[in-house]
This record gives sequence, C-alpha cells and structure tokens, in this order.
Amino acid sequence: MSQLFRAVSLLKNAPLHQAQRVASLHLSSALKANSYLIDSPEYAFLKDVGLERENPGVFTGSWKGSGEVVTSIDPGTGKAIASVRSGTVQEMEESIKVGVEAYKEWCQVPAPVRGEIVRQIGDELRKYKEPLGKLVSLEVGKIYSEGQGEVQEFIDICDYAVGLSRIYAGQMINSERAEHTILEAWRPLGLVGVISAYNFPNAVFGWNAAIALTCGNSVLWKGAPTTSLVSVATTKIVADVLKRNNLPPITTLCQGGADVGKKLVSDKRVKLVSFTGSCQTGRDVGVEVQKRFGKVILELGGNNALVINEDANLKMALDAALFGCIGTSGQRCTTTRRIIVHEKLYDQFVKELCGKYKQVLSRIGHQLDANTLVGPVHSQLNIDGYKNTIADAVKLGGKVAFGGNVINREGFFVEPTVITGLAHDAPVVHRETFAPIVYVLKTKSVEEAIEWNNEVDQGLSSAIFTENMSKAFKWIGAQGSDCGIVNINTTTNGAEIGGAFGGEKHTGGGRESGSDAWKQYCKRATITVNHSGELACAQGVVFNVE
Repeated sequence: MSQLFRAVSLLKNAPLHQAQRVASLHLSSALKANSYLIDSPEYAFLKDVGLERENPGVFTGSWKGSGEVVTSIDPGTGKAIASVRSGTVQEMEESIKVGVEAYKEWCQVPAPVRGEIVRQIGDELRKYKEPLGKLVSLEVGKIYSEGQGEVQEFIDICDYAVGLSRIYAGQMINSERAEHTILEAWRPLGLVGVISAYNFPNAVFGWNAAIALTCGNSVLWKGAPTTSLVSVATTKIVADVLKRNNLPPITTLCQGGADVGKKLVSDKRVKLVSFTGSCQTGRDVGVEVQKRFGKVILELGGNNALVINEDANLKMALDAALFGCIGTSGQRCTTTRRIIVHEKLYDQFVKELCGKYKQVLSRIGHQLDANTLVGPVHSQLNIDGYKNTIADAVKLGGKVAFGGNVINREGFFVEPTVITGLAHDAPVVHRETFAPIVYVLKTKSVEEAIEWNNEVDQGLSSAIFTENMSKAFKWIGAQGSDCGIVNINTTTNGAEIGGAFGGEKHTGGGRESGSDAWKQYCKRATITVNHSGELACAQGVVFNVE
C-alpha cells in the first residue's frame, strides 16, 4: 500500500491534490479484484481502443512496463476496469533518451509536413472518438457528452495546429544601420515533457502535443496514475499514425509514480515541462525545473468567481451557474467555486438556483447512462474533501442552502451543494475544493465584486453577467478581473481551443492551446544580417584600427 501512496503524487511529500494524489484510495478497492469491466460485453469499447486486462504503460517505439501494476476504477460503480503496468525510473530514462533521439530527426522535417502528421493524428482520433470518449467518461467519471467533448478538443487542436504549421513565423525588423536587416526566428526546444491530471486526461495532452509537435519538438507524456488507461489508449492511436509514416517515436509515454515524475522534472534533457495539477506541487515542479534553467508551463488551481450584476439576464446567468458549478461534478480547474450576486438579485437568485439544483437530483447517475447529467466524483478522496469542506463551512457560520450529503449508492456520489451566509474572505471560501460546492456571496456593487474576485490566490477563470457596457469594459480592463480568463455573459468553464488557456498568480502563469501559446514551445532567435559589404556597429559606435 505504501507504493500506492508514493505513486499518487509527482514529488515526495507533495500536498493532497485532485490531479496527483487520488490514486491510493481510488485504486485500493481494486487490489483484490478478480474480474474487470473490460471482460464484460457491455464494455467492449475498451477493446476497440486497443486495451486489454493488463496493459503496458511505457511506449518508446515498442510497449513495455516493469513497474507497479495500477488498477483503474470506474468511479460510478467502484469496480475495476483494467490495469496498467507502470514504468520505472530506468524506463523513464530510456523514454527520455528515445525522445531526444527522435527530436533530432523530427526537427528537420518541414513544418507543414509536421502539420500533415498532426492532421492525420486528428483524423485517427475522429475514427476512435466514440470509444475513446466513453473510456474518458468511464475512467474519470464525467458524463458521456463531456467525454466525447474532451476528445473533440484534441481533434480541434490538431486542426488548429495544421493551419499553424504554415503560418507561425517571426518578424522582419527595421535596422538602424544601412543595408542591415533584423530577422526573428522561432525554433523548437527539443524534448517537451507533459504531466497531466486526471480530470482532463486526453485533452491536456492534446493541447500540448499538437502544438509542440507542429513546432518541431518531441513529446514525453506522464499521465495521472488513476487515468492510465486513457493515456495508454491515446498513445496507441498516435503511435499507429507514426508507424504508418515510418517516423521515430516522437511521442513517448511513461506512466509511473513519484520517482518516475521526479526523473522527468529534474532531467535537463527535458527542455520544457508542462504540468497540470495543484498549486503546491506546481510550485515544487517550477522550482525544480528552474534549478536547471529549464522552461515550464504551469496550469494549476482555480477559485473561479461568477459575478451577477443587478441588470443581468437572470435566466442565462442561472443556466451558466448550473453548468459552471456542477459540470464534471465540480472537478474542472475552471469550475465556478464562488457566485457573487448583487444584493438586489441575491434572494431571488439563490432560490431559483436551488430550484434548478433540485431538478438535477433525479439525473445523478452512472456517467455512461443516457439520462445522467451529473456523474460521480473521481474517488473517495474527493468525497472526503467534500465532507470536510462542508463541515468547515458550517463551523464558520455557513448555511447549506441545498445538498450537502454523500449519496448512499455504489461508486463515489455526492449532492451538488450550495452554501450561503459566509463572508467573502472566509478561509473555506478561499480554499479550492475539487467537488460540486459553490459559495453564494452578496455584494453591493460590481466594484466590490471585482475586489472579491481578485482577493484569492488563484487567477484562472472569471465571468460577469451584465447588460451594462461600462461595467463590462471595467471588468475586462486594468481595474477589472485579474484572471487569465475574463468572460462576459457566459460560464467560467468550457473554454475553446482558439484562445490561450491559463491563468495568473498561483495558477502558474502558463498558457496552452491557441492564440500565440505556441511560442512557449519554441526558442526565439534574433538575427542581424549585414548585406552592406562593410562592418558597421550599432548606436554609432566607432571601433577600428587603421
């Protein structure tokens, strides 16, 4: 059992977190399992994506794995799905070597040709979208449409990357010296490491891999232990494309525990580490990578606020709150954790929100059932966090306006919960809990709401509902929300791939996906070309000997 606890986090003694430390309690019930869901005809889709009862968790051009066997659990039933034999530190070492060698060949391939390979990856994902999306739902606990939507994100970013491959470029800059030209070039870094969390086990890898590969890098992936099956199935799909094109393993996989992750993070051959997880573990990763002067992309926690101004479209705001708070059972980094409502609308809003929550209760169920709108949380650790947080809120004077109970059924289910009556700066309000709990706060003005939005450590996502143009532009201006995602009249969650995704402050400052996030996967070169036939120094400096 001690090995399971070590496998949960990236670094030794890292704090409890949804993305890295759920493995122990999540997996323990499967240790003595004699049967797996993969053996049932109902779950034949698992074999459609190349999975078996026990799957090797290391890919370096061929499949292997000599480390601990980790059994994945269906959070909707608590039953074992299948297992993955993780990698070891030695196999991570091999994965790094293979990735570095593959980069040497891949970086010489013209960018549009690289884009064509990424296009083929996207097309292959289209072929397997249905079974792969169902696997995402089954292993994470998210409902069917969200599992399908996650794979669609990977497909979409592949499409985006194809276009990017023909247009990403530097600049031509005017020189102060006659007959000189300054150019700017963006070149690949080398091997890029990706450490992803359980809540988006397919899309986060996709955001990183599609752009990194297009820019000429190779990619090494370590997925979350509790969603190892998604990591293996996704890598199999990508590997088939590489094999058909006679390419080296420009994407490699090494599942594993803390020691395996630490090797990836600390190795100077991994030029960039993209880490998704908790703020504390992200801080540790950032420091470790900085020690060796590597690059890092950190996508960490979020304590996201939805602001409801007095002139808001109330129906639309309520619909946004429902999905923002309950979507993925409150386990998105962009989940709405706080709703800040103008005092004129507060009572009505709370009443109507609780009414919507009541309608949802009958649609809590197994994540693959057609009627389900709210699936399970990922593990027992999520349930423990849910219970402890509600207890803390009540001790501080909070009122459970709706929910607050663990549901007595197989799997890991809780009631979506609304809590009122707390101060905006109560410690529990400022603490991110990966569960469907939202605090509804009463405010006097948008200006006060902005202050409350900005006072938490994290700065990932935020949204305001208002019909007032002045308030809307204040919200997105220098005195507005300090988050990386600053929405108007829509949810805090459900970002598209076209914009850069990420946040500020303790969220880490990293950006993935669209816009110019591709620049983080490159090194910039400034090039001065002298085509004058004579040497001239900048700034008018004269330095010569006759």
